[in-house]
Amino acid sequence: MSTETKIRPLQESDKDDWRCLWTAYLEFYETTVSEEVYETSFARLLSSSDNEYKCLIAEIDGNPVGLAHFLYHRYMWSVEDTCYLMDLFTDPGVRGKGVGRALIEAVHATAKRDGVPSTYWQTEEFNYKGRMLYDQVATKSPCVIYEKSD
Repeated sequence: MSTETKIRPLQESDKDDWRCLWTAYLEFYETTVSEEVYETSFARLLSSSDNEYKCLIAEIDGNPVGLAHFLYHRYMWSVEDTCYLMDLFTDPGVRGKGVGRALIEAVHATAKRDGVPSTYWQTEEFNYKGRMLYDQVATKSPCVIYEKSD
């Protein structure tokens, strides 16, 4: 088995593989989503709208092994948009082989190509393995995130 990682945009034919990868991502964070959210999210990822999330798929030997969901949005401290990397997941069987790094770099390169100079993301404090990678490829922000949902 080769360990060369290929990164490419999501395609309609990826639906089942994408669903498996995203489900595993959601399980890592001990959550689930409804069937309606799966269907809506996949349709949005395939949209050509500038305001929708985009998705890159990582492959090794033609097999999807990772995904990255990201969104460009306005940023009040700059004229340019910024890129929010919302979901990043690699199959546990390929961790440590550079797939996560390749996805981060591909998202950032795609954003820069599209005139979006910065990429940011957040993770759970307990995601120690992910944070070891993130500490190598980006600068940790001092921000604390709050969420209100009612």
